[in-house]
Amino acid sequence: MSVHDMEQLKKKVDELKETGLYKEVRSIDGPNEAEIVLDGKKVINLSSNNYLGFSNHPRLKEAAKRAIDKYGAGAGAVRPIIGNMTIHDELEKLLAEFKKEEAVLVFQSGFNCNAGTIQAVTEAGDLILSDELNHASIIDGARLSKAKKMTFKHSDMEDLERILKESRDQYTNVLIITDGVFSMDGDIAKLPEIVELAEKYNCMTYVDDAHSSGVLGNSGRGTVDHFDLHGRVDFTIGTLSKAIGVVGGYVAGKKVTIDWLKNRGRPFLFSTGMTPSAVGSCIEAITMLKESTEYTDKLWKNARYFKDKISKLGYDIGNSETPITPVIIGDEALTGEFSKKLFENGLFVSPILFPTVPKGTARVRCMVTAGHSEEQLDKAVEIFEKVGKDMGILK
Repeated sequence: MSVHDMEQLKKKVDELKETGLYKEVRSIDGPNEAEIVLDGKKVINLSSNNYLGFSNHPRLKEAAKRAIDKYGAGAGAVRPIIGNMTIHDELEKLLAEFKKEEAVLVFQSGFNCNAGTIQAVTEAGDLILSDELNHASIIDGARLSKAKKMTFKHSDMEDLERILKESRDQYTNVLIITDGVFSMDGDIAKLPEIVELAEKYNCMTYVDDAHSSGVLGNSGRGTVDHFDLHGRVDFTIGTLSKAIGVVGGYVAGKKVTIDWLKNRGRPFLFSTGMTPSAVGSCIEAITMLKESTEYTDKLWKNARYFKDKISKLGYDIGNSETPITPVIIGDEALTGEFSKKLFENGLFVSPILFPTVPKGTARVRCMVTAGHSEEQLDKAVEIFEKVGKDMGILK
């Protein structure tokens, strides 16, 4: 046996398969729409983050083509050297206006935003306080920092204040971090209460609006706008890959914050800038949101319609307050089989298993979008009812 056989990894992969935790990466043939072709089968898609149906929108595709014609296929360098183009500047200016912030810096992904920002704005002698259900990118971003890390119980303001009372005076700066919308359960952060505590104890606040951008607030401006907290949240992270429909992420805040990140945000400094086509599409998407609330209105109409129908079947959909609708099954193996049966009947909903969610809380996570028709949602509910009864999940 050779060391190159990677036997140690083979054993770990086999263990994942034996416990039902192994994930296959599947490929769709065509655009990521409300209906897709997956493994040669046409199915209703309830697993996409394409909240507003923008990823295949004609206006975004045309904007991408125009950007390629003017700027080329790639940025050609990291932005601080010679990869910064006027189209990057245009997007950042537009986003700052949209978010009602002084300035914005665009990164290559939402993950890169957290990896680059948290370590750049904290240091030894500081404290990072993170909600226990925050996204993996926040966890990894905090690990890159030399600051002390603590977690508070999910959306538990008493626990957060307990930690602040016990620890605040031991640290120079304290950064409180929360998701705006929690991606596995669809609940909204208690941002007003977090901000009140932050101001009471002289802390900075940081919200990751990955699943709030394009969803909450006026025309999808996010949780800060949703709660009317403009000027009171220090760092707002947004993605351009979910509701906006393209790829990338951004940090919004004070101009001095963005000036600092341009000099110390490592993914910005050491990775080639976003492609012109992606930037052009993002500009078009934000322009469309500024023009009308049509897309966010349709998203919420569809979400409420689906939630009402699926909950009446008797499924446990947790405490979701957003279009994210978990259907909680519990057992990992049963959830995997449930997802498989849904697919066989014409519906794709990806299983979400440990370690993404705690053991015993496995679920299929339904992502309703503005692109779904009522007929498609009705059909999805019918499939949920049939499979649930066939498997004995529903009585």
